[in-house]
Amino acid sequence: MNQPLTYTGGLAATNAYLLDLGGHLLAIDAPEGFLNFLKKKKIKPHSLFLTHGHWDHIWDAAEIAEWAGCPVYYHPDTAFLCLEPDAMLAFGLPQKLRPVRATQLLDETTSPPTSWSQARLLHVPGHCPGSLCLYLPESDQLFGGDVLFADAVGRWDLPGGSRDLLLRGIHEKILPLPQKTVVYPGHGPTTTIGREKTSNPFLQ
Repeated sequence: MNQPLTYTGGLAATNAYLLDLGGHLLAIDAPEGFLNFLKKKKIKPHSLFLTHGHWDHIWDAAEIAEWAGCPVYYHPDTAFLCLEPDAMLAFGLPQKLRPVRATQLLDETTSPPTSWSQARLLHVPGHCPGSLCLYLPESDQLFGGDVLFADAVGRWDLPGGSRDLLLRGIHEKILPLPQKTVVYPGHGPTTTIGREKTSNPFLQ
């Protein structure tokens, strides 16, 4: 399995990942401090994928895209948060962020960039409009943003949230994945699909 490089930072202890897809360096999410982390590592990602537009996941996104000269990808339903970060003031955003424009909008019906070898996109709203999970079937890895955590699921009480949408999406699109699939969440430790199917109290 290709282990991602993990960074955790910002007020919400948000996870970001850097994954080597056969020489293509894909950054997943952009919490506060991720830019400095990449600079210290002297690593410039070739593309940046945002699982959703909540402030803690897009904090450094515009700066990373500018510094690395890389394209940015996210779902059209989360564009309003990425393009108008002031909308996040209602979510408790502690300061104004720079807007980040998508180079290409993605959903699960569109093919991801060819450099993202064998990647599949799963649209699972409910925590945030336009939440996208990135699934790599060859390595049994799921980068799920704030959809599924160890023993928890994403909160649904923020604007645009829906408990029913979130749980239905998890049951229909996430839990059918192979049980050994490793879940890399937006917060907290990794887990597996098999573990969450049997022990997650929100999914029983």
